Amino acid sequence: MVATTENTAADARATWCCGDLKFRRPAQVMGILNVTPDSFSDGGAHAEHTVAVTAGERMLAAGASWLDVGGESTRPGAGPISSTVELARVLPVIQALVQRGACVSIDTRKAEVARAALAAGVRMVNDVSAGADPAMLPLIAETGNAIVLMHAQGTPQTMQIAPRYDDVVAEVAAFFSARMNAARTAGVNEAQVLLDPGIGFGKTVAHNVALLRALPWLVQQFNRPLVLGLSRKRFLGALAGTVDPAARDGVGHVLHALLAEYVALLRVHDVPGAVAALALARSAA
Repeated sequence: MVATTENTAADARATWCCGDLKFRRPAQVMGILNVTPDSFSDGGAHAEHTVAVTAGERMLAAGASWLDVGGESTRPGAGPISSTVELARVLPVIQALVQRGACVSIDTRKAEVARAALAAGVRMVNDVSAGADPAMLPLIAETGNAIVLMHAQGTPQTMQIAPRYDDVVAEVAAFFSARMNAARTAGVNEAQVLLDPGIGFGKTVAHNVALLRALPWLVQQFNRPLVLGLSRKRFLGALAGTVDPAARDGVGHVLHALLAEYVALLRVHDVPGAVAALALARSAA
């Protein structure tokens, strides 16, 4: 699924510095830790904070370099929740994992939640709305932390209702340019920015495949570390012929192994499987 590229081996090992953080290719693994009752794959599995902390510790032991903690589901059809509820879910988990030395990011669209999480020791904000909250980008400019700007068409409530593009790759690239400009205008240094094409966020199977093919071009175009979150997404079920999200891990890990040299972070549910897939890919290179 990977487009032909002229990337050299040295380019495939590119390193970006985001403040005191370093991101490189091939990718590191970011474990998904949803502290929610309604996420599409693991909703309710980590709703109790001690269970979530234990799950995070297992991910770290299995080889995750990052943990991405989220308290609001952004699955198709999900509705918003208040900052109060979101913070009550995530802060105890963040505080416990940071105390254990984990490198933690907060998956949130709300600047209020991001500020509290950063104060608790979070190193990066993963914003699926790419700074739609007017206070988010100024916050990142103020704190100097890294931020992931993700592309999505529509909101979680509407994004999978007949998504449509004239050219999905060109439109995602234009979105990245616009949001990076907005970040610079807000005072964010370009070096703080990571980009995520938003697989499954307002895209059909064909749109997702086109974006995966375009990853080498997106790296060359923007020279920013890419985050890829395809784990257990519905389009993998279409490719693999299964409706069970966990049963999609096999095909997901094949793609993780194929695409790791183009991205900095692979956001995954099954950390041991992803780590094994990347190790196998490295040994075969």
